Amino acid sequence: MSTTIQEKIKFNTTPERLYQALTDPKKFSDLTGAPAEIHSEEGGSFSCFGGMIAGRMIELIPNKRIVQAWRAGNWVSGVYSIVNFELFSEGENTLLYFNHIGFPEGQGEHLKQGWEENYWKPLKNM
Repeated sequence: MSTTIQEKIKFNTTPERLYQALTDPKKFSDLTGAPAEIHSEEGGSFSCFGGMIAGRMIELIPNKRIVQAWRAGNWVSGVYSIVNFELFSEGENTLLYFNHIGFPEGQGEHLKQGWEENYWKPLKNM
C-alpha cells in the first residue's frame, strides 16, 4: 500500500467556501448531487456518494486543512487510506494541495479519475 496521488489544483473560490464544501453535508450534496453524511469535528465520521466513500475526520483546521481516514466501500474491511487537503489563499483563488496515500495496490488510476469527476469538477463549478 505505498501508492500516492498528489495534485495541485486552483479553484476560483475562497478557502472558506472550499473548506465548507468539503465539510458541510448539505453543501457537499448540493455540489455533487449525491447523498452525504459528514460530521465535521475531529473524530467525526463521514459517508459520501450513498456510502461508496466513508471514513473519519482526523484533523480539521478551519479553512486550512482537512485530513481524513478514507476508504472506498468495496475495499477489504478495515482498510483505510489517508487523504489530506491543504488550502492556500492565492489572490481571489484557492490553491489546493491534495495528497492521497496508502490505498490498495492497483487502485491509483481509478481513484485519480474519481477525484477528478466526483470532487474537482463539481468544486470548480461553485
